Amino acid sequence: MPETLIRNAKTLVTMNEARQEIAGADIRIVDGVIAEIGFNLSTTGDSINASDCVVTPGLVNTHHHLFQSMTRAVPGGQDALLFGWLQTLYPIWAKMTPEHMFSATQIGLAELALSGCTMSSDHMYLFPNGSRLDDSIEAASSIGLRFHATRGSMSIGESDGGLPPDHLVEAEAEILSDSIRVVDRFHDPEDGAMIRVGLAPCSPFSVSRDLMQDSAVLARDKGVMLHTHLAENNEDISYSLERFGCRPGQYAEDLGWIGGDVWHAHCVKLDSSEIDLFARSGTGVAHCPCSNCRLGSGVAPVRQMRDAGVNVGLGVDGSASNDSAHLLSEARQALLLQRVQNGADAMSARETLEIATLGGAKVLGRDDCGSIEVGKRADIAIWDLNNVQAAGNWDAVAALVLTGPHQVKDLFVEGRQIVRDGHLTSIDLRPAIEKHNKLALTLLS
Repeated sequence: MPETLIRNAKTLVTMNEARQEIAGADIRIVDGVIAEIGFNLSTTGDSINASDCVVTPGLVNTHHHLFQSMTRAVPGGQDALLFGWLQTLYPIWAKMTPEHMFSATQIGLAELALSGCTMSSDHMYLFPNGSRLDDSIEAASSIGLRFHATRGSMSIGESDGGLPPDHLVEAEAEILSDSIRVVDRFHDPEDGAMIRVGLAPCSPFSVSRDLMQDSAVLARDKGVMLHTHLAENNEDISYSLERFGCRPGQYAEDLGWIGGDVWHAHCVKLDSSEIDLFARSGTGVAHCPCSNCRLGSGVAPVRQMRDAGVNVGLGVDGSASNDSAHLLSEARQALLLQRVQNGADAMSARETLEIATLGGAKVLGRDDCGSIEVGKRADIAIWDLNNVQAAGNWDAVAALVLTGPHQVKDLFVEGRQIVRDGHLTSIDLRPAIEKHNKLALTLLS
């Protein structure tokens, strides 16, 4: 059985029930699982010295659109609100092919890995020119991150009152048929699963009530999770009130879209009754602070959600609305926004790090991940604080969120080393970036 020993961590941040932080600890990994935590442990395998490092659970990304890694900083969308931004980008995304989707996903996940992320979800909701969810899953396998692929969809085009162009929407029968196909082919419900599949109609303004309901029934029949965008900004609220006669939380409840098998992205505009609904039902939230700032959507009530008992994780959202995919930057932004909204003592660096690790694992339904404990999967990030960003810090754990570093030193997923000394091990990144940039240029025509 493959074995690795992480030795003498300066600080081990466990995220266990007691939230222990242990100085000088060792972690022994056997066959992808944390087998032992202690001092002066021995191994028959590789050994990594972490004496100058903080060791944490791998970061978890609960919301992304990885295909958007090919459309960063697009003119015309840089200064727009959500609806105008989407209308600018839909025609560009319509040109993407399976090759674009593979490359964009591969580069997006490489970026996440280098930022310390070990598990990411992806919301792929358009499938132009023969693209399939299979393309993103293949790309994820090449990088080696734990991957929660969601089969997104859009079925209501402009001519029927929706936002997307008609040529980008799909027939609902075809959506449901392909949803069954990808779940049956790829979803792994077991502990340690590297690939899981969920169902994710894009948003209330791009799919019908029937598709939302049918997707919920199908997901529960198959035992997979549900995901969508909800209450993202004021436009979103207005659309819901005008089209459905209720707020987004009520709409979700009416259609069966609440519960421990559901997580919603953004939720910037949830009111107190909706927060209470999510807390009572165990419904999760993917908080995307940088994207919310970039699109001017507002500040999500994360403090109120956490106090009520809502499961909250972090999401980078698509790189066309964030322009970056760096989870520690996302954590810092989350902390700063809650302090702007609620005061300087509203959220600590440690609570934010918890949201970025254990919180995300809970949102994605992964009780086998998210903390460093014996029996948990070996998804581990090692951070070297001997760098200019963290120079002079007095608290190494808080420094991860408040100062950096900007890149992880070593990263393990299921016990396999995906990043070594700051470099990705699974693919040769330089030619992959060159190919990605060439493909992005084809979208400009």
